[in-house]
Amino acid sequence: MTFELITAFAGFCLVSSITPGPNNLMLMASGANFGFMKSIPHMLGIGIGFVLMVFLVGFGLAKIFDQYPIAHTILKVGSVAYLLYLAWKIANASPVDASDPTGSPMTFLQAAAFQWVNPKAWTMALTAVTVYAPNTEIVTIVLISAVFGAVNLPSISLWTTLGLQMARILTNPMRLRVFNWIMAGLLVASLYPVLWP
Repeated sequence: MTFELITAFAGFCLVSSITPGPNNLMLMASGANFGFMKSIPHMLGIGIGFVLMVFLVGFGLAKIFDQYPIAHTILKVGSVAYLLYLAWKIANASPVDASDPTGSPMTFLQAAAFQWVNPKAWTMALTAVTVYAPNTEIVTIVLISAVFGAVNLPSISLWTTLGLQMARILTNPMRLRVFNWIMAGLLVASLYPVLWP
């Protein structure tokens, strides 16, 4: 890849990573409900899980959808069902009580696994590989994965920080509940491109 192409790709990574989507909305809710430190495994799960996804898509995983179109339908149904479940969990999250250790954000493994049912993650990975690594050379795939990792983690961290800042005005349980319902509604709204392409 030329320097100009890497620069253009880094811009694509930034725009696609920092704009609203299921990962970012869930991180904002996590930051507001659990704080930044407790959300770090969630952030790392997204960052590392997505880089692995881009790497595997670059090495031919996307061809499964060409060979087996039903796989795309199964992924779509699974994605919608899981996102609706997560929206329900966010909407019904209770305020974190220091004396109640049962409340916890998404774990590293849960966040990494979520990338495989996240419609925006699939779109980002497929676009990156198709546009910036059409020849699927190993060096290019590794470079694309590395650039995504370098840009993605700081970008998603901003959403957790935004949620943490929101927590300052969400000290009232009613306001926090309204915030969680809004976040759940936005998560459901993020399904629009999947359901009506």
